[in-house]
Amino acid sequence: MGVLCPKKNRGRTRWKSLLIWGVFGVTLGLVSGYFLWGDLITDNSVTEVLAAQRDTVEHRFFQVPCSQDYESLKHFEACTPRKCGRAMTDSVITLQEAQKMRRLAEAGLSLGGSDGGASILDLHSGALSMGKKFVNMYRFFGEKIKDVMSEEDFELYREVRLKIQHEIARTFNISVSSLHLTKPTFFSRMNSSEAKTSHDEYWHPHIDKVTYGSFDYTSLLYLSDYSQDFGGGRFVFIDESANRTVEPRTGRVSFFTSGSENLHRVEKVNWGTRYAITISFTCDPEHAIGDPSWT
Repeated sequence: MGVLCPKKNRGRTRWKSLLIWGVFGVTLGLVSGYFLWGDLITDNSVTEVLAAQRDTVEHRFFQVPCSQDYESLKHFEACTPRKCGRAMTDSVITLQEAQKMRRLAEAGLSLGGSDGGASILDLHSGALSMGKKFVNMYRFFGEKIKDVMSEEDFELYREVRLKIQHEIARTFNISVSSLHLTKPTFFSRMNSSEAKTSHDEYWHPHIDKVTYGSFDYTSLLYLSDYSQDFGGGRFVFIDESANRTVEPRTGRVSFFTSGSENLHRVEKVNWGTRYAITISFTCDPEHAIGDPSWT
């Protein structure tokens, strides 16, 4: 097992990332207000399930017209979306890999956790929900992290990220080397606890490229099962004609272009616990981040 030792310049970067998480809370509130109409959409109005939990999905792709959000990416020709849409697959990440990723999430989140219904673990910045705030777990816990995480965990994390990156590139017919991991990329744990801060209000409609800025392609790897591990918590694309849902299934990867063509929300979890990891990608190398690592 390696020894966790952040690089010299990583501490400053991690604290900047913690600040980003704080700003995100404010941004989420503004975006939520802008899309307040979305709260009027009820679960009963959902008219189409794109991928049910009981289904085994080899690969499904649903193309939608691209928004104007990618104009600034035209000079990243190998990465700019040639088509926009959303896709789901159960064939990229194995059940065993997903189960190991869930254990990693559980281990990290066992060190903290939100007072409300949504907890975040960001292995890149060290951001960890604790009570009503975030702490840098690398500074807060130091060597104790070695008791719950291993070098092998971080290697698996990178392997999973690479598999998803290749699948996004294949689906959207772009260069895999032109895609860059970006922030925030994070584990999430959601339950039915009452929200205590804006960070806990995960259910508001939003656009990733508006909320996060650097996102060009968004992916989610689900680490628990809808209707078995939790109720509610479905992922909902909000289209003009209908709501379209993805039901989480352990090992399922859902990914999509991050612009306003993919306005979405997550239903409130009403029982149980929902685990997932959001892995985000950018076309702009200036917004790239590295994989979390042990040194």
